Amino acid sequence: MVNYRRVAISVALGAVLGVFCIIGVGGRIPGGYLGNMIYLIGMWYNRVIMGLLIGFVDDVTFVGKKNGLGNSLVRGLIFGILVSSAIFLSTEFRDLPSLFAGFAYGIIIDGVATRLTATED
Repeated sequence: MVNYRRVAISVALGAVLGVFCIIGVGGRIPGGYLGNMIYLIGMWYNRVIMGLLIGFVDDVTFVGKKNGLGNSLVRGLIFGILVSSAIFLSTEFRDLPSLFAGFAYGIIIDGVATRLTATED
């Protein structure tokens, strides 16, 4: 069963964290913000998609209980890796900071969404 509250929270967190990505990436790549607008929008969209995916994987259990802290951290890391790899591949393996930020963002999104929407197993 889809927990639409979890999906909404995850997408909102992905959108907010995507803004932080725009700020971080735009400040360190040649050409700045205006010269890389399409790439920066793609970076933001990648984080929104990460939130959407993590919002839908509520029933996936890797370790312990479904709503346990350990499971949400591992699940967030795994799906953060999957989604962030798309950006990393598109930069020809050059944007390591964005890749690692995506790992952290996956953990943050899943941890917060699980904490705010967890029910008893």
